[in-house]
Amino acid sequence: MAEGAHRPDIQAAADRMASKFGSRREIRHLVDYLVEGEAVEHMAAGTFGPGTGLVVLTGRRLLFVKDGLVAKVAEDFMVGKISTVQWKPGSSHGTLTVTSSGDKAEIENIHNDDGARIADAIRHHLSARSAASPAPAEAPVAGEDDVFEALRKLGELRDKGVITDAEFEAKKAELLARI
Repeated sequence: MAEGAHRPDIQAAADRMASKFGSRREIRHLVDYLVEGEAVEHMAAGTFGPGTGLVVLTGRRLLFVKDGLVAKVAEDFMVGKISTVQWKPGSSHGTLTVTSSGDKAEIENIHNDDGARIADAIRHHLSARSAASPAPAEAPVAGEDDVFEALRKLGELRDKGVITDAEFEAKKAELLARI
């Protein structure tokens, strides 16, 4: 298999890469950085922190791997904790910016095709996660005491000239509809 990838998911992701410059060693050793059952969806060569390496998106995390001869670095961002993703293309290479648990990471020098593909896949994960989240509970219906207190305050605002009679009547009708 090309690039030394022995797993079909890694091979398929490597085959889709527009550029492998600076990431061939990481592709060959990627299996060492994955946990059991973790499948690779997309990969791209890019620069983050220690230099050029491999950006990997799995169903669990976004992972940056630098597998050098002297130093090995792996930094990951759990997909479930990613709150935003931004893709900024350049003339041929761009920057992927991810915010996770309040931390912002910029991975630069990603080929435009690979970066756009990864950003879109992360957005897909984010939308799937928000669609699976339970809908927020409706606000409890105000009790009569709460409505009467709100009407009293509303009347004071009208008497002081803060709101008009029309605004008072509209809000009063809304409040009375709650009880």
